[in-house]
Amino acid sequence: MSRKVQCIKLNKEADGLDKPTYPGELGQRIFDEVSQEAWQQWLGHQTILMNENRLSPINPEHRKFLEAEMEKFFFGEGSATPDAFIPTKK
Repeated sequence: MSRKVQCIKLNKEADGLDKPTYPGELGQRIFDEVSQEAWQQWLGHQTILMNENRLSPINPEHRKFLEAEMEKFFFGEGSATPDAFIPTKK
């Protein structure tokens, strides 16, 4: 049986993450307040950010940027999609 959280991003009760997905205080907050569905949304958004901004997870500055965007995505005003991003048509 999966645990439930009141998801801060989706504003509803939903299945929580199985384990922390990010280290530290931010990771614990995400584990406590973010659903699996919202985490999947973040992973898609993070991929867009990394591709459009040519970010590398090895670069400490890029990781710092992504962490700030993650915090905005879940707990702030939201993380904006890069201006140059053009979604693919389905």
